[in-house]
Amino acid sequence: MAISSKEFILRILDSELNRLSKLYTIIVVTGPRQSGKTSLCKHQFPNYHYINLENPTTREQVMAAPKAFLEEHLGGLIIDEARHIPELFSYLQVIVDEHEDAKYVLTGSSNFALLQSVTQSLAGRAAILTLLPLSLNEIGEHKNTSTNTLLLNGGYPAVWAKGIPANDVTQNYYNTYIERDVRQLLNIKDINRFQVFMKLCAGRVGSEFNASSLSNEIGVSVPTIQEWLNTLEASYVVFRLPPFFRNIGKRLVKSPKIYFYDTALACFLLGIENEQHLDAHPLRGAIFENLVVLEFMKNRFNKGKLPNLYFYRDKSQHEVDLVEEKGLQLHAYEIKSAKAFTRDFLNNLNYLRKVVGQDITSTQVIYDGPDDYETSENGVINFRNIKFDS
Repeated sequence: MAISSKEFILRILDSELNRLSKLYTIIVVTGPRQSGKTSLCKHQFPNYHYINLENPTTREQVMAAPKAFLEEHLGGLIIDEARHIPELFSYLQVIVDEHEDAKYVLTGSSNFALLQSVTQSLAGRAAILTLLPLSLNEIGEHKNTSTNTLLLNGGYPAVWAKGIPANDVTQNYYNTYIERDVRQLLNIKDINRFQVFMKLCAGRVGSEFNASSLSNEIGVSVPTIQEWLNTLEASYVVFRLPPFFRNIGKRLVKSPKIYFYDTALACFLLGIENEQHLDAHPLRGAIFENLVVLEFMKNRFNKGKLPNLYFYRDKSQHEVDLVEEKGLQLHAYEIKSAKAFTRDFLNNLNYLRKVVGQDITSTQVIYDGPDDYETSENGVINFRNIKFDS
């Protein structure tokens, strides 16, 4: 179900990219591979020259005379995967200090490698944005397709704009990532163990991350598990949702929950190939929860903001799936994949209201049912209709 084979999908981040480009000489756009970074930058800056430093020939040409090359394109240059030439960032620092009107856009899919170079050489000179796969609003009317299709397709533009089957996109993404990125970032002698690790992470989607448990299952050390997880995070494969903490007189859990930046990849790793597999899978509810949490994450990044999201769980096993912090105000959400609402969905939200008090300004159940409505204390909304503050 493609949007169009040739149509550019307008990204919400486009407006923030445009705003910041008028304030900063250098814009850095980071995010997962194939999330649309290059298309977005080319669309926003059609007159900028473009180079991709993953191309060895291009790297050689740039490295032969980096300062001269950058000065040749003072009017606008998009540099894809800039991390491949770390010394380029020092030249950029010199040039933007000498030429106030210079304009550069850097992109990269390795958060750690790219941002380390930016913070070392370009602090105060660059604005940093993150582009994740498509949100529900970005796929437009297609968000009204079946929930299982949305979970299986995920948000990669190639699925929605080009009509490439999601399983093909995710398999290619996975194989390329394992064969190239992981072996560059980690010294992994037994690649099979890392593959098992990724599948076990998918099996824990929406659950607390326990490095010791994974260490025992896979047969590697806890520090190795932590290193692998950090690498997956830095490469925008998974993210950790931290537990909410305030001094509220309760013993709260300390471990984060783990989610994937794309539900299609989680389904692929779990061996879910079609809607029938998904319907029968015990983790369908967790994958649905992943999708909803990810929508909130995308909303923050699309506004150029850092995540302000947590989950609540105490030692008595009271849990609220998502807590959004806005200053001193809290918004709490219970996420259910059910199509029918029951009042039991409100139990943990009402409990959190009693624990936290007036800091909770709104609570909502986000579910897969047809009806949206509000009471004096709680709201109920279909996940397709989530409204974010402008």
